[in-house]
Amino acid sequence: QVQLVESGGGLVQAGASLRLSCAASGRTFSNYAMGWFRQAPGKEREFVAAISRSANTKYYADSVKGRFTISRDNAKNTVYLQMNSLKPEDTAVYYCASRIVSTAAQNREAYNYWGQGTQVTVSS
Repeated sequence: QVQLVESGGGLVQAGASLRLSCAASGRTFSNYAMGWFRQAPGKEREFVAAISRSANTKYYADSVKGRFTISRDNAKNTVYLQMNSLKPEDTAVYYCASRIVSTAAQNREAYNYWGQGTQVTVSS
């Protein structure tokens, strides 16, 4: 089992930055790829970013490329999502997810464990 707890969400104005954190416990965090997804009201949960076990491979959705950065600190069992130049369309609940293999993936079906989510609201 892996427990994931997100934090760092909030209400910000367009153009601002936020850093989300996801603290993992349970199985050995450093062995697994991690991802961030988001879900806006009335929409499907969508991929945002993913990172491999070693952080050598990172994927981003086109909508966030160049603005968001995923990173991880295996010593702290934590994955981060640095979000810059936020836009109102980034408003969503952001979820952290864990795979049980080392390779990063962009499809949500590849992830086995999910956090409860943290709300990000960007006002115009």
